[in-house]
Amino acid sequence: MKIVQFRLGDSPTVRIGLLEGDSIRDATELLPEPDASAVDLGLSDRLAIDGPFLSRLRDEGDRCPETALEEAALLAPVPLPGKVICIGLNYADHAEESGMEPPESPLVFSKFSSNVVGPGATVPVPSGEPGTDYEAELAVVIGRRAWRIDRSDAMEHVLGYTCANDLSARSFQFADGQWQRGKSCEGFCPLGPYIATRDEVEDPHDLGIRLRLNGTTVQESWTSQLIFDVPTLVEHLAGFVSLEPGDVILTGTPPGVGFARKPPIRLAPGDHMTVEIDKLGSLRTMMG
Repeated sequence: MKIVQFRLGDSPTVRIGLLEGDSIRDATELLPEPDASAVDLGLSDRLAIDGPFLSRLRDEGDRCPETALEEAALLAPVPLPGKVICIGLNYADHAEESGMEPPESPLVFSKFSSNVVGPGATVPVPSGEPGTDYEAELAVVIGRRAWRIDRSDAMEHVLGYTCANDLSARSFQFADGQWQRGKSCEGFCPLGPYIATRDEVEDPHDLGIRLRLNGTTVQESWTSQLIFDVPTLVEHLAGFVSLEPGDVILTGTPPGVGFARKPPIRLAPGDHMTVEIDKLGSLRTMMG
């Protein structure tokens, strides 16, 4: 399944459905309270692998009414995660270009959940920040509670995957000594366009990942280059904090980031970025 959240026309109602080519199966009627906005029902209700909604979506989604994709405004498929957990320096060649040694265990930081924006969003360049940067990343969406689990069971807790752009304010990041401010400016977590469930992605460690800036490819790699793979990350994180349905893990970025280039690339208003990951579509973001 390819799960999307969207709006139609001027309606404020957040709807949920299945992306099928150029159309969406509007599955809002399958929600426990179909007259409510999908976002009001909580991520655990909508994105739990064992929950009643996803069970109905699997069984009845192909019979839901169709809406043309061009008539829908896609939103972030996980609009307000309980947690956005990020992994730093998880590609060896990115660690090298950053002038740092690859970590011996996952380097964990976070973004604020309110940083999440959807496809096509315009993100403001932070005031006083000359070094805004891009980072294409594979995002993992949790679908079953995980707490102190074994690596061998980790994938059973993953709902699916989506594209992410870990936008970063480098001068804030490097000046502070820790990364929260530099990673959590307004709109700094674009996600989308959909969640591809695990059955759609045979191997999340065999996906091409790239980012185009104003049409030019500036990052290009494969998720096979991850230092810590998805089950390792899920096991590690669940060892010290419970992971809940709808939590999002950003797994790290490949080389090619702006600050490491010579001369450096700094994002400016009007710049547009497109993250592309095989089987996960493309995520476009504009700087404003």
